[in-house]
Amino acid sequence: MEQVQSASLKAYKRTSAIDSAMFYMGSLMSFLAKGEDTGGRFALMEYQAKPGNEPPPHVHDWEHELYYVLEGEIEFYCEDKVLVAHAGETIFLPQGKPHAFYIRSPHLRTLILVQAVGEQAVGLDRYFIEMAEPATSMSLPTEAVTYMTDDPSHAIRLGAANGVRFLSSEETAELLPHYPGFGILRKNRSH
Repeated sequence: MEQVQSASLKAYKRTSAIDSAMFYMGSLMSFLAKGEDTGGRFALMEYQAKPGNEPPPHVHDWEHELYYVLEGEIEFYCEDKVLVAHAGETIFLPQGKPHAFYIRSPHLRTLILVQAVGEQAVGLDRYFIEMAEPATSMSLPTEAVTYMTDDPSHAIRLGAANGVRFLSSEETAELLPHYPGFGILRKNRSH
């Protein structure tokens, strides 16, 4: 999908509600602006999750990613940097940069903005939607498939089709030297 011209776009209003929400790998994600709403230029999601809902280390080949933390605390690994964000703080992850994160608080609520780079439309929102199922409530699911319990081949295939490339353990060790490892349970360090 390529970006479309602004003339064909329509104004709208949307909120984090059951009709815009999906359960995604143990988390709750509300789609406030999808790529199809913005001509493929950006997507905006509200993401609620808990420790253990994190994805494996990965790279976004098509877009920049920006997190604005509303509640909780999250620790990002991007190349040789470790960045911790609390409520009211923003983290920017450039397109093409390997990264991973850990949720450091019992509950995290953040806005995720992805912006297309070049002519390719954003793909991350489509990836999330294809990996998710419609939400049945606005609470985190109690029984859920997560990246730690799911067969990775499905995520790898859908990721590749939507500009998300998951890193091997060897790539992770080389590209994210401070990352302690996927699936390692950590104690919450938030105060």
